[in-house]
Amino acid sequence: WALQMANGGSGVLLGGVAGVPPGKVVIVGAGNVGSNALQIAVGMGAQVTLFDRGIEKIAALDRIYRGRITTCVADPLTLEHAVADADLVVGAVLIPGKLSPKCISRALLRRMRPGSVIVDVGIDQGGIAETSRPTSHTNPIFIEEGIVHYCVPNMPSAVARTATLALTQATLPYALQLANLGLRRALEEDTGLMEGLQVHAGKVTHAGLAEDTGRAFTPARDVLRNS
Repeated sequence: WALQMANGGSGVLLGGVAGVPPGKVVIVGAGNVGSNALQIAVGMGAQVTLFDRGIEKIAALDRIYRGRITTCVADPLTLEHAVADADLVVGAVLIPGKLSPKCISRALLRRMRPGSVIVDVGIDQGGIAETSRPTSHTNPIFIEEGIVHYCVPNMPSAVARTATLALTQATLPYALQLANLGLRRALEEDTGLMEGLQVHAGKVTHAGLAEDTGRAFTPARDVLRNS
């Protein structure tokens, strides 16, 4: 949609047609968002390059899509070369509790073809592009340095019913655990819950959040012990 010329895009059809090469898609991040974007892009027939810092993730996806995608460990020079030549870049980086790393500078945007598109899925955590800023479902795109930016926070809310059901399935077990055991016992018995605790009793209990906000970090177990 954002690649359509009516929306400021370059007019590239990602799947191509007979005699015309497909569009080039670069996906940064091989987690849930990145792997789903990969599935869709491959299904459309696009030429896809996938980046991630974890060799295990990209190796697993390379085995699934062998011969149909290019996988790369995310080093800056290789990423810059791929982004500069891309028709569509999907930012799918998530570091729990931390701001997204800025992988795409304004200078790199100027090397991209005008009308190319960045879909910055992680805009909730700041996004991977220096130029990204939150948009909305009613006004989802803006153009900066000739590049179309789609930066809607909480993109799944566009399909709110399905998104709510999926979120409920993922979170309800934790809610029941908290209700049945109480906060302290639930945290002590579930490592995942403990690692997800961001702030408690006025203390920042997540190292990444403390680093990004310039606040002191206190381990969650220490806070619970003293509260």
